[in-house]
Amino acid sequence: MSKASFPTRGLAAAGLGACMMIGQQAAADQVFLDDVIVDGSLCVGTDCVNGENFGFDTLRLKENNLRIKFLDTSNSGSFPSVDWQIVANDSSNGGLNYLAFQDDSTGRIPFRVEAGAPANSLYVEADGDLGIKTAQPVVDIHVVEGNTPTLRLEQDGSDGFAPQVYDIAANEANFFIRDVTNGSRLFFRAKPGAPEDSLYIDSTGEIGIGTDAPSEALHVRRSDGTATLYVQEVNGSVALRNLIKLDNNGEVGLRMQNTDTSDKWALATAGGGFIINGNGGAAEFTLGANGDLTITGSITTTGSCSIGCDAVFDADYDILPISARAQMMYDLGYLPNVGPTAEAGQYDLTKKVLGMLNELEHAHIYISQLNKRIEVLEEALATQAD
Repeated sequence: MSKASFPTRGLAAAGLGACMMIGQQAAADQVFLDDVIVDGSLCVGTDCVNGENFGFDTLRLKENNLRIKFLDTSNSGSFPSVDWQIVANDSSNGGLNYLAFQDDSTGRIPFRVEAGAPANSLYVEADGDLGIKTAQPVVDIHVVEGNTPTLRLEQDGSDGFAPQVYDIAANEANFFIRDVTNGSRLFFRAKPGAPEDSLYIDSTGEIGIGTDAPSEALHVRRSDGTATLYVQEVNGSVALRNLIKLDNNGEVGLRMQNTDTSDKWALATAGGGFIINGNGGAAEFTLGANGDLTITGSITTTGSCSIGCDAVFDADYDILPISARAQMMYDLGYLPNVGPTAEAGQYDLTKKVLGMLNELEHAHIYISQLNKRIEVLEEALATQAD
């Protein structure tokens, strides 16, 4: 049988439905060496009064400093011996109103509930689900808040590491992670309605965007015709920047495939140069490191002949006499429609070819004119010989 031993200051006991009063008028402690049963309610504290109205209270603590002390008298090193205390409110003027559990061995309060906390501030359901501001948690931890429910993760520097604070939060605009320490930047955000598997990381570290079965380190998949990669640098200063960088211990390639046909094209480095290859076999386009270009097919340009390449054959084309054209050529130092060509400079190959075509047509017209003159001279010489 358990024993109860506790001090009282005046003990009154009545029958069924009565109460026991331990008040301040007692002059000496009373010790009971047997079980104590109170058939009624019990009031403890200096402010308990005779005729206390208990209502539905079974045990009432009543005075200006309310504490329940748990003194563990274990004196063996193998038994727990920490003393605890349940504290109701601060004792100092202007202190806090709260209910708390205090570790009396350290004076620390590991658990505290302030007065005025909203209903269901902390609610543990029968299955262990934890509700914060809700009495109906539907998952392991369920947080309800009228505006942006938030979880804060704060490293306070107490272990010697630099302080850092992150917030994980959500609202009608987005789910986000906020770097509170560094200007509250939202470095990660997801909008409501984002499609399934918008961002997926599988067990091998491969990342899927729009797919839960990524087949490459980064796999982007869409089914609405919008699968696009867009790299944008908005720095205000004009400068050459590598917006896509591909490094490999060996040749580097890009592959393009038309899944509606069997067409496959590859762009790759090769032997210090660059090639374009279609559907296997030899490269159709090879650009050497020295600038030499080899193309296995023909070159077709859409550039227009603004100088009128074949116009010299029109009846109304005003073609200069050969002597005047020759004088112009020598005065300029280049063929008029070809234009100047710097020894070490760049030039428009299409424009040069079209200009040369025009000059070639001029040359053939002049050759034709000279041939007619020769024919006339030959006839005149033949007449004189007769």
